[in-house]
Amino acid sequence: MDIPTSEVRWTPCYRIIPSRFPPISLFEAVADPADLEAVYAIEAMTNGRLRDEAGELSLVPPQDRVSGPGTSAIMRSEDRVYGDGASWIMAAFTHLNPVGDRFTDGSYGVFYAGLTLATAIAETRHHRTHFLEATDEPAQELDMRVYAVDLDASPHDIRGQREALPALYHPSSYAVSQETARTLRDAGSDGIVYESVRDSGGECAAVFRPRLLSNCRQERHLCYVWDGSEIRPVYEKRLLES
Repeated sequence: MDIPTSEVRWTPCYRIIPSRFPPISLFEAVADPADLEAVYAIEAMTNGRLRDEAGELSLVPPQDRVSGPGTSAIMRSEDRVYGDGASWIMAAFTHLNPVGDRFTDGSYGVFYAGLTLATAIAETRHHRTHFLEATDEPAQELDMRVYAVDLDASPHDIRGQREALPALYHPSSYAVSQETARTLRDAGSDGIVYESVRDSGGECAAVFRPRLLSNCRQERHLCYVWDGSEIRPVYEKRLLES
């Protein structure tokens, strides 16, 4: 399968995760990504909470790791570029969904993001709904956290190829897309940029390397209202006065 690559610079794109997942301080505390292995090993011997929060560091190749004191040190073209949010970037690669999703079989992490906030909401609303239906959850409100992050990469580009590559866009079967993604990732791909399956006209990126992301910052808080059968509405949570 011959898939071209494209230069993608999204400043920013958006990622949404449940607010129950805490920030991970380890990656903010280490200045040099080369030191992460040693620091993680020492801390993990006595700090069970850190092991739970930081996830499995060995899942991320050393050359792809990011870290920094209050920032994330991103290696790009032999220069180190600094931006916020190493912890939030690394979490996507060290905490895995064991059942997998569109572009991973669950054995490695992927950072998913939408080009717009509307696309990120549409994608996460679909997947949250699927989970809540499958587990027969009662009506509830779900607090969600939005991150804005900058992406500078050359991913494989399947935009405009829905008809040519229908299996990669299947709404529920991920077998072919997972196999394709693994082949591309093993060959050194930056990731895959594709049309959103849940938001007509929207675009998404599945990023395979943490170092391609920078300046990750918390953007806003949302609430997804699950009524027992669907998520409706989604609203923003804001502090009106302190």
